[in-house]
Amino acid sequence: MPVTIDSFKAYDIRGQIPGQINPDICHRIGNATAEFLGARRVVVGRDMRLSSKEFADAVTEGLAEAGVEVLDIGLCGTEMVYFAVMHLGADGGIMVTASHNPADYNGLKLVREEAKPISADSGLSDIRKLAEADERSIADGGSRQQVDVFDAYVSHMLDYVDVAALKPLRIVVNAGNGCAGIALDGLESLLPFEFIKVNHDPDGTFPNGIPNPLLPENRRSTIDAVLEHGADFGVAWDGDFDRCFLFDEAGGFIEGYYIVGLLAESLLKSHAGAKIVHDPRLTWNTLDIVTTAGGEAVQSKSGHSFIKETMRRVDAVYGGEMSAHHYFRDFSYADSGMIPWLLVAELVSTSGKPLSALIGERQSMYPASGEINRKVDDAAATLDKLYAEFGPRANSVDSTDGYSFEFDEWRFNIRMSNTEPVVRLNVESRGDESLMRERTSEVLAVLEG
Repeated sequence: MPVTIDSFKAYDIRGQIPGQINPDICHRIGNATAEFLGARRVVVGRDMRLSSKEFADAVTEGLAEAGVEVLDIGLCGTEMVYFAVMHLGADGGIMVTASHNPADYNGLKLVREEAKPISADSGLSDIRKLAEADERSIADGGSRQQVDVFDAYVSHMLDYVDVAALKPLRIVVNAGNGCAGIALDGLESLLPFEFIKVNHDPDGTFPNGIPNPLLPENRRSTIDAVLEHGADFGVAWDGDFDRCFLFDEAGGFIEGYYIVGLLAESLLKSHAGAKIVHDPRLTWNTLDIVTTAGGEAVQSKSGHSFIKETMRRVDAVYGGEMSAHHYFRDFSYADSGMIPWLLVAELVSTSGKPLSALIGERQSMYPASGEINRKVDDAAATLDKLYAEFGPRANSVDSTDGYSFEFDEWRFNIRMSNTEPVVRLNVESRGDESLMRERTSEVLAVLEG
């Protein structure tokens, strides 16, 4: 029976239970995905949410109905589905997760072969039409088997660092009662680190709050643990751990922008002359580091599907967004929340410097506002207003993603949200924090006026 499914977003499927997403919708989407991909073998994984097992079962039934061999990897993080698709040579993968959304939400993340993303402009809209029409694809041969890729995944993670060079660091790890703890438990015995575990066990009731370290109020438990235990640094993840957030030894939260530069510099040491993909929101620090290290910086529109597409096109070794998404060529150009902190631990081990020192100089050289979000009545009109005000004065205006206005000593990017009536502002300067703050206030006054 035809229905309207309004849980389809720009990059994934996500909605409130049961009106926007439920077992019937998951069954439809599983079947539609099989038809769209012409798939024979599909990986299915799920997070710790209370509804996720039921939803994964429904997805599996829809896939099997279409004759698909379902490779069920069970409780996991999103990147473990990416890895399994790559490792097993599957035709696609579906992860049941709503990442950092409230407990009464759930969703699906879809990829095709080689963990290539499926987004609104690369098939998600077609899958939606098939699922809404519910003209079922029926074929014999469908099945479900439990597949264990965990040890292979853990082994692959260790390929990104020289384990022998790692020092016995003390690291706070805050899984937020999401699935990151599963991966950490597998890595723990193979690394010389002492983990201080916070909110470690997967728990879909979220007894310590929703796993979203972007919210300042959710950072306190990590900061307190770093200070209490004298840790070398701290890491916190969202629920499906495709993003990781870092804290220095003083408990200072590090904006993802500076981690992009740090990882780019690290990877260029072992991949001379490689290409590094970055988003347009904040750029000067990344451009400076990549150029100095002999690499080539390539700008891409923000969003995982755009970053991954650009990385594949130019064969970049790494791509990073200030939103704490980090992408790696050797990880099928996909994002991982485990590889970044492992690389940071290697840098702290080999440099002999604390994380604050590795980051602090760059923060002083290119102070940034961090992302500032504002709800507006008309996002497009707001961008036009800022263009009219700042465009004539700017040295250059780039429209890769929203507008980026560049001046001699400062720059800013303003872009629209893909999902809500919100504009997102980022401002940075060349070594002048007071100028950055002044110009941030100036842009906000125009924006809000």
